[in-house]
Amino acid sequence: MSQTRMSQTPHRFPHIHDLGLLSDRRSAALVTSLGEVVWYCPGRFDAPSLLARLLDDGRGGSWAIHLPPGAVKAGRRYLGDGGVLESVIRVGAGELTVTDFMPFGEDLPCGVCRILSRAPQPYRLVLDAAPDYARRAAGLRQDGAAVQIDGQHWLYVSHPPRIHGGSVVVEVPQGETAWAFLSDERLPAPDWETVTRWRQHSLLNWQELTSQATYHGPYQDAVRASLRALRLLTDHAGNATVAAPTTSLPEVPGGQKNWDYRYVWLRDAGMVVSALTRAGGDGQEGRAFLEFISRQATPQSGLPAPPFMTVDGGQPPEETELDLAGHRQSRPVQIGNGARGQLQLDAYGNVLLAAKLIYNRFGTREHWGVVERLAEFLCEHWQDDDYGIWEERRKRPYVAGKVLAAVALEYIAEHSQEPAQAARWKQASRAARAWVEANALNAEGAYVYVAGEDGVDVTAALYPVWGFCAPDSPEMLATVAVLERESCQDHLYWRHLADDDAGEEGAFLAGTLWVAQYWVMRDPARARVILDAVLACASDLGLLPEMADPRTREPLGNYPQTFVHAALIGVVVDLAEAEGAGDAP
Repeated sequence: MSQTRMSQTPHRFPHIHDLGLLSDRRSAALVTSLGEVVWYCPGRFDAPSLLARLLDDGRGGSWAIHLPPGAVKAGRRYLGDGGVLESVIRVGAGELTVTDFMPFGEDLPCGVCRILSRAPQPYRLVLDAAPDYARRAAGLRQDGAAVQIDGQHWLYVSHPPRIHGGSVVVEVPQGETAWAFLSDERLPAPDWETVTRWRQHSLLNWQELTSQATYHGPYQDAVRASLRALRLLTDHAGNATVAAPTTSLPEVPGGQKNWDYRYVWLRDAGMVVSALTRAGGDGQEGRAFLEFISRQATPQSGLPAPPFMTVDGGQPPEETELDLAGHRQSRPVQIGNGARGQLQLDAYGNVLLAAKLIYNRFGTREHWGVVERLAEFLCEHWQDDDYGIWEERRKRPYVAGKVLAAVALEYIAEHSQEPAQAARWKQASRAARAWVEANALNAEGAYVYVAGEDGVDVTAALYPVWGFCAPDSPEMLATVAVLERESCQDHLYWRHLADDDAGEEGAFLAGTLWVAQYWVMRDPARARVILDAVLACASDLGLLPEMADPRTREPLGNYPQTFVHAALIGVVVDLAEAEGAGDAP
């Protein structure tokens, strides 16, 4: 492309690529490679934050390790495929190893636990809590050997904590090991034996969960990292996967496209269920997510189900702006999501594709009542204008929704046990196909984003993957030619938007992976080139953002994003099948 895209600018905020993800499958925290916890929502993924320096460098709150000058990161890794993170920090001639985790298991307490190896030099642990998105100051008081924070949290430490101003400070002398636990409940005072047991039980519980998927083949490490991200961001109670653990990380640095992604999207269901089902193992994780969708997707405001929901199936709150500076001064910072009442045809189509995958693999018709309700809605409403896959601000005839309706109705009709119903769904599928053929091509013969307009979106790369058309059909050849010419730079691809200038954004990584998945069907070697370009945007822990600057690989948007990780698994499994490599199903 001739247009030069955005580049990196210096900032004091934690670098997104430097963030490691912690989770107990209830809530999440983000920690830097130098051991500073800069984001933590206690108790639940979408709960008000207690630590939010990620969104306000001055008063957002963090839990830092104050080390001597010259300390540098020296590598980190997850222990196994779960959420126990080990970071090494070089301090002078020695090293400090920090093991961070959120105790994971039914009988373990909720909170963030830190175990620190023998100190090569003295250091301090400093907790600056900022409850409720820093909307109030933390009340601190001594509570026996612990410090009570805001009446709701307790800091237990191996060394005496002291309250200094609005901070809790712990001094760790040279040569001593240490541990600390930021708890969501008052506990009998823990000791070394206790925290060691929490760590061991957490590792065992993660091992039991992660043994369910056993993919071996090309890009094995990337698939393992992506499966880890999906699991870390899946709620333990309802098995619902949130889109991301963060809110308001900007899609455009310094801009206003800052959204709250700590919710569960029906749109994501097809790819997440597919990833969890196709990556080896017994497929129970994918079935569990479909069960959540089916259990919670109740009719609402004339829709057969809301487009997204909270992890307990509730309605996300209205958008509310917070008085925070914003990551890299990007405002507004907000919680809630205003797209909650939108009609998104693709959301229902994706649920039907997920159901079809489960039905074909397991020979069942589980949750048929909900599947039937969504299919009936698509049968009656596929021709309606909606807000599209990118949740635009105005209803239009977005083509992807019609394509998904056509293929989803065709597939799910095969599972109906009522001939008249199956015939009606197939007739609607044929009508949707005919509508696309008549209304969805531009002058070049490419599939457009909105009927009657010329723009082409990367979503169209999925049309052959969904089975709507052949990958080498004239329409797809024209579509890919337009994407290459207008939406690609250095093998990374942009999405097309109707309401905003997508050129302001970084490359859209899920869409880029869809293009790679398309090329698996025609030229696997080319798919590898695109896949490698996406992996160059991953962190050292294999975590992927929503978007990235193609020149600097600067991550953009909420992080990490499960939609991207699910798309990556889909590409790799298809690639393994195409190349006859590995043991992918």
